[in-house]
Amino acid sequence: MPGLVPGIHVLFDGEVVDGRDKPGHDGKAKRERKKMPEITISMAAGRTDEQKAGMMRDITQALVTNLGVDAEAVVIQINEAPLAHKMKGGKTFVERAAAAKK
Repeated sequence: MPGLVPGIHVLFDGEVVDGRDKPGHDGKAKRERKKMPEITISMAAGRTDEQKAGMMRDITQALVTNLGVDAEAVVIQINEAPLAHKMKGGKTFVERAAAAKK
């Protein structure tokens, strides 16, 4: 279906974290969190759970390969919009699908 390309957004959490009352007072090194890529995918509804899981696995592997992060650090969330709630070019995706069938 035309126009159903997902939008992908990446957020990295690379902040140094030290939750102690007085960070560094005991001579211990600060705890650092690994950079955790958090991926948000915005897309129109209509894919199967298997398709979405496959896409998330592929994205996870791409981050492991290209960014050197651990797979366990990768968080992916899919935000789906019903076709009637997503519009492109002044027409909802329901209207666009109906026009494509003509």
